[in-house]
Amino acid sequence: MSDAPPDPLAPLAAALAALPEQRRRRLRHFQPAGPGSLRAIGADAAPATAPPATTPAAAPSGSRQPLLLDLASNDYLGFSQHPQLKAAASACIAEQGVGAGASRLVSGTRPVHAELERRLARWLGRERVLLFPSGFQANLAAVGALADRHSLVLADRLIHHSLLVGVQATGARLQRFAHNDLEDLAQRLERARSAEPQRRLVVISESLFSMEGTSPDATALAELCRRHAAALLLDEAHALGVLGPGGRGLGQGLAGVHLVSGTFGKAFGSGGAFLAADGVVGEWLEQFSGPFRYSTALAPPLAAAALAALELLEQEPGRGVALLQRARRWRDGLEDAGWPRPPGEGPILPLLVGGDATALALQQRLEAAGLLSVAIRPPTVPEGSARLRLVLRHDLAQGSLEHLLGALGPPAHPQERS
Repeated sequence: MSDAPPDPLAPLAAALAALPEQRRRRLRHFQPAGPGSLRAIGADAAPATAPPATTPAAAPSGSRQPLLLDLASNDYLGFSQHPQLKAAASACIAEQGVGAGASRLVSGTRPVHAELERRLARWLGRERVLLFPSGFQANLAAVGALADRHSLVLADRLIHHSLLVGVQATGARLQRFAHNDLEDLAQRLERARSAEPQRRLVVISESLFSMEGTSPDATALAELCRRHAAALLLDEAHALGVLGPGGRGLGQGLAGVHLVSGTFGKAFGSGGAFLAADGVVGEWLEQFSGPFRYSTALAPPLAAAALAALELLEQEPGRGVALLQRARRWRDGLEDAGWPRPPGEGPILPLLVGGDATALALQQRLEAAGLLSVAIRPPTVPEGSARLRLVLRHDLAQGSLEHLLGALGPPAHPQERS
């Protein structure tokens, strides 16, 4: 028996050794290649299981790799390649450089930060907006503002990992209610309020769930929280720019939503994030939030690009509406072809296929046909619910749905029609 101390990295090595090959993640490299398209580069140019040499989409040895239609990114409105965003970011770099160099409370606040916060607050009808370098960081700050170790947090079972980490950091007790099930939430709120009338209650949900494509009844959710005196945090990361009036999200105008979390890395085509609140919550965040206080400010060029995106959203509010109409046609097309109809109304269309191997094989089949859609597997989604996550973009070429349906082929088990 050895007296040597244990290897502190042994648990990490054991976890890696136990990881099934079908769940091992690998970073791949892509280069934007025109509207709605990407090109895999370097060693990532071929699918994980390369198609046979006779497959039309397979590039000859030494040739330039073909384009991939991008059905994977969250750039819903195609803004990341928009000339106005590029020009705004470039002008900001030329004038101010790249990084802010310090936290907002030291010397990192730039005029573009203040302008973006002011314009976002007006657009969302909120008193205060604060910027953060990432959505993960914003969500940590959001949960920390509304909950502490004496609180009870009731969260939708499928909320983002960053929100769960935020709950863990506060030390609050956590209950998870069934996905978008407001009856389950109501029962839990009633029991909690009856058991401890003075306890601080916090409800966390999302307006568009990124792996499900589904949305709660935001109006009923806000009213339920108001009735039980519970604070409501609504993560609008995937909804802003697309859902709600003028793309302002499903929480727009709802008095029962105490804090909204949003990002610039999706429909805004930039990077970074923000929290939007009224009164005391916004002031508390500036005075006490560690994620805000102890982080270098959002890079000014990203803020400038986000501001340009906001201006485009204000000028062209119909972009989101057109994308939702397209999403409806895609859902109809997939259902007509015998596939399960993807739930929800937004631009995220999950195609549930069940097993990890099935999802990976379907991903590789689509990539061989020039379509990029990533297989999503546990633990990101529950066991037995691996899926292809199809994402629509404003700048996809006409005929993209027909291309997808041809590449998918008929499902192994077509849906029964009544």
